[in-house]
Amino acid sequence: MASIGRVCVVGGGPAGLALSRALLAQGVPFDVYERHHDVGGLWDQSNPGSPIYDSAHFISSKTQTHFHDFPMPEDYPDYPSHRQVLAYIRSFAEAYGLREKIRFGSSVISAVPDGAGWKVALSTGEVRPYGSLVCANGTNWHPVMPSYPGVFAGEMRHTRTYRSPDEFRGKRVLIIGAGNSGADIACDAARTAARAFLSVRRGYHFVPKHIFGKPADVFAAETPPMPRWLQQRVFGVLLRLLNGDVRRLGLPRPDHRIFETHPILNTQVLHFLAHGDLKAMPDVERFAGRTVHFKDGTTEEIDLVLWATGYDWSIPYVPESEFQWKGHRPDLYLAMFSRENPRLYVMGFLETNSGAYARFDDMADLISRAIVARAEGGEAARAVDALVTGDRPDLTGGIHFIATDRHATYVDGPAYLKQLRRVRRRLGWPELAPGCYDRLRTSRPAEAAA
Repeated sequence: MASIGRVCVVGGGPAGLALSRALLAQGVPFDVYERHHDVGGLWDQSNPGSPIYDSAHFISSKTQTHFHDFPMPEDYPDYPSHRQVLAYIRSFAEAYGLREKIRFGSSVISAVPDGAGWKVALSTGEVRPYGSLVCANGTNWHPVMPSYPGVFAGEMRHTRTYRSPDEFRGKRVLIIGAGNSGADIACDAARTAARAFLSVRRGYHFVPKHIFGKPADVFAAETPPMPRWLQQRVFGVLLRLLNGDVRRLGLPRPDHRIFETHPILNTQVLHFLAHGDLKAMPDVERFAGRTVHFKDGTTEEIDLVLWATGYDWSIPYVPESEFQWKGHRPDLYLAMFSRENPRLYVMGFLETNSGAYARFDDMADLISRAIVARAEGGEAARAVDALVTGDRPDLTGGIHFIATDRHATYVDGPAYLKQLRRVRRRLGWPELAPGCYDRLRTSRPAEAAA
């Protein structure tokens, strides 16, 4: 397989590790570059720029998102803490001997296509040739900071900088944005701040983490199959029964059906709103000193504004012309194949309504097989290229996602998995089978993650 050429993998987080295991299984030579001193990506709070705060937990349950053949420890709770997730990721790297493939403390400064592959410039000053490049640097590193009229005289920053509820003590705090991290941090503020406010532009559906005693994603997975439109209706009614009309809490009514935005798994925020420890506010109109003017004409005096406004996806070391873009999201085939460059792949740049790590394994396996097929040439390579350049599957599952940058490339989990299976059949590639990575294992998961 010398003709394959060495593969450069950027990033030692969950996506990069899943890919490393798949490349090892396919016998593909590769190097991983990780700027930090250890694996874990954003789940390592000591990694500069990590957005992980002290109270952060997985929003998928432990049984619905884990690496193939590598379950989370049985003694983990339904929704593991960020510390447990990090321990699990590191035990995965240990179990398959992945650390020795990683050059820690090394960043990729630039990667330029040179016809035969890539010239990769490193922070060490080296320039190294590679046959293929896989970008697995993650999506939550470049915060979006909206602009509003006026000047705010208090403290203002993105939630990426937030760590502990101690930062809120004695302050009047405004959280802007109600994604999963925004809702979590608003709950922290409700417990500790002098006053806590949550500003939202639109109404949302708040999904409980447990439904009838089961994790929400387990409950959904065990629900009998039904058309998506019926599923939306059934779960919409269920949420109204469980949560009631959220307008009584000062929140706007959702302007979309359930599943048409990324799910917010948090009903604690409703608890704090109902108890008056948190107050819902509309969108901000302008700032004037420490006074925040809202679009309904009300004002509040605020000491600290935290923007929970998401992240731009960025692959800064690759020329932008190597991708097509939808807003601020690269438009990739199946969220992993560049349509422009057959030696360019992306891992982990995927937003979906199902657990990510199992999908990372599917993506990693397909990428590693595609690298091999393209290196060997012939009919297999032509089949891969034809799909990547010509196939435009509908990955929405019939859901009409709202028109925002975040949802421009969003995929429905079941529809995505169905399409991956279709591609495997078209190319004659097998599904991931139980035990397919056993020969690579060097330790047991429970031992390493304990």
